[in-house]
Amino acid sequence: MSSHREAPEISKDPTADNTDVYAFVDPADPTKVNLIANFNPFEIPYGGPNFSEFADDVVYTINISNTGNGLPDISYQFKFKTVIRNPATFLYNTGPITSITSTAWNRPQTFSVTKVVRAANGSLTSTVLGSNLLVPPCNVGARSTPNYAATYETAAVQALGTGRKVFAGQRSDPFFVDLGSIFDLAGLRALNQAHLIKLPVVAAMNGLQGMNVHTIALQVPKTELTVGGTNPTSPTASSSVIGVWSSTFRSRGRLFDSSTGTYKAFGDAVQVSRLGNPLFNEVINPMAVKDKWNSLPPSADSQYAQYVNTSELAGLLPVLYPGAFPNLDAFNKSNPAKPRTDLNAILLTGIPASVLGGAFTTYQNGTPADMLRLNMAVPPTPFASANKLGVLYGDVAGFPNGRRPLDDVTTIELRAVAGLTIPLTYPTYQVDTIVKPPSDAVRDGTSNTNAPLPTKFPYVATPASGYATKPPVPATG
Repeated sequence: MSSHREAPEISKDPTADNTDVYAFVDPADPTKVNLIANFNPFEIPYGGPNFSEFADDVVYTINISNTGNGLPDISYQFKFKTVIRNPATFLYNTGPITSITSTAWNRPQTFSVTKVVRAANGSLTSTVLGSNLLVPPCNVGARSTPNYAATYETAAVQALGTGRKVFAGQRSDPFFVDLGSIFDLAGLRALNQAHLIKLPVVAAMNGLQGMNVHTIALQVPKTELTVGGTNPTSPTASSSVIGVWSSTFRSRGRLFDSSTGTYKAFGDAVQVSRLGNPLFNEVINPMAVKDKWNSLPPSADSQYAQYVNTSELAGLLPVLYPGAFPNLDAFNKSNPAKPRTDLNAILLTGIPASVLGGAFTTYQNGTPADMLRLNMAVPPTPFASANKLGVLYGDVAGFPNGRRPLDDVTTIELRAVAGLTIPLTYPTYQVDTIVKPPSDAVRDGTSNTNAPLPTKFPYVATPASGYATKPPVPATG
């Protein structure tokens, strides 16, 4: 979920598959913004001898729209290079990897970062910010990658010119969700007895516990991301808002060259995956349009507004949980139909300050575009006192004002779809009791049982060790 295996074609190409995007003002240095994109879902920590890695033939990007038109005004492009030090061995490492530059690592990776700026006339200017930057090895185990955090993590956080930091490498997936239940006809284990097909009430299970991803994390000054380099200070100004998404590009084709034993790319690079808001392509778009959506920029998203306005999941909830959502059911059956303008604001246009009581805005110019919108003038909440349910529960520095790794976006979006946010744009709507406090029963039920999140950059935890990870026990029947 979020964007793990969200579309038929990209699920066959995991190294190019976006899983999550995060954007938040740095709680330790509020002059900076952290931009994090994760790729390669469901990495099994013990998946050797060919451990997970970034692909050399994929261009990974983190994109910023500071004008709100759904086109990248700034893109940070990441390209990777892999070498084989010893072609005569099948081993990932030929001994303990005692440093990030150890020659015992047989398949090291390096990367470059290029900043591309789009001018008002559409012309592009590219600047190489760094090259031959170091990627840490995967966390193989105590023999191969001893003292993982101390050995590689500080070394893998590298300066990228004035005021910037970058990290690229394997991390523990911070996303948490009960995948086994959610995709079993929208099951919420705590509400199993309310479901149309009843099952015993049991505890939820985090389907991503122990899984790794490959992370690209970038920390940049706020002033690098605004129009004209201004310092965003007004929470109600659209100029303080940026739209963020990640995307990946591959050449149109590639062929295996038997003479060299390598693949050669042919044709121009085309987009194969993108991600802004969590769950958009996962549960909003119907299956038939998911692959096309992955190929387009956010500026083309007006054609997908119909799926937001008539959310399929919102229609399914009263059917799958009979009697639990009477008000949502009545709203869905309104004649004439009432579009879900609340979800449109959250996912496509940003939320105007007037809807948020004048406190702040995530609205730019009204262009429908799936971007994770962040108001950089809103002060960060220290992680120790942050509310994982974000804006809807009083923490205005959380989702959908950007997104932090700690945010429980599954519960937030489930409750929004279930009607919690309908009063934002239809003030007379009465939220169903099951959704609102003190019931708060609509949740996927998981807690964050992943590795504890660090309180400093890159803000994503040490990857799970292959040696220390216990394989799950498969269910039968």
